[in-house]
Amino acid sequence: MYKNKRVKVGFVGIGLMGRPMVLRLLMANYDVNVWNRTQSKLAEVLSAGAIECSSVADVAAQSDVILFCLANANAVEGVATDVDFLEALSPEKLIVDLSSISPGVTAKLADLVHSQSGATWVDAPVSGGVPGAEQGTLVIMAGGDQAAIDTVRPLLAAISNRVTRMGPVGAGQTTKLCNQIIVGCNIAAIAEAIRLAEHTGVDAALLPEALAGGFADSLPFQIFGKRMAAHQESPVSIKIATMLKDLAGAIEASENQGIDVTLTITAADILQSRCDAGDDERCITSLVETEN
Repeated sequence: MYKNKRVKVGFVGIGLMGRPMVLRLLMANYDVNVWNRTQSKLAEVLSAGAIECSSVADVAAQSDVILFCLANANAVEGVATDVDFLEALSPEKLIVDLSSISPGVTAKLADLVHSQSGATWVDAPVSGGVPGAEQGTLVIMAGGDQAAIDTVRPLLAAISNRVTRMGPVGAGQTTKLCNQIIVGCNIAAIAEAIRLAEHTGVDAALLPEALAGGFADSLPFQIFGKRMAAHQESPVSIKIATMLKDLAGAIEASENQGIDVTLTITAADILQSRCDAGDDERCITSLVETEN
């Protein structure tokens, strides 16, 4: 679609994940047009060469591929249904949603955008957290037209190690829910293991090394286990509220299919109790603390 053309990229949502993604796109020599609800969060990417747009419609007008990296479904829907944004789209433009939202909302928004403008929607949620975004090693699970996904592969290579098409629009989001079930339950278990070690006199900081390569090992264990043992929350990798949002989506999708997800519900209950205690914006590594 964009062969022999310098692709102009739009990016909406310069948060924990969006900021390092934009920086990597700039390092890859892409022209990146940016917009964020909180203008002050643009400072670093603007200094690195990003171009500030006055609105989401301006991003759409100035860009060939528009990337979303937004906090939740309401934020994505707010942008995608904006009248001026839709009018600025055209059939040759692509929207790639890196956010994690429900498959049903994704399908609805994809249909709306295509019917109103002819533009194509690819859902492309990511895994790898802030470190993956900073290092360009995210994994992307994509849903949508094969040709559209292939078109944006070179662009997504600037921020990821791998892009896998999982099926039609919405399949990427469903895959992310599967990912979050595994990650969310794993992190809750890691917190309990670190807590047990600490309270029985075992050096919790040695657990990741001691268990590396065994059946208990995992990438989350090596990342979050070390941070939990050190009681390190900064920089924030995943907010408790963000993981809860994803697990709630997984529970809803599973209930709609009549699937039992008891472990996921338990992990979500743990996160909900922390949010109720006012810890929703804290890093998920704070789960290692004994709840008051």
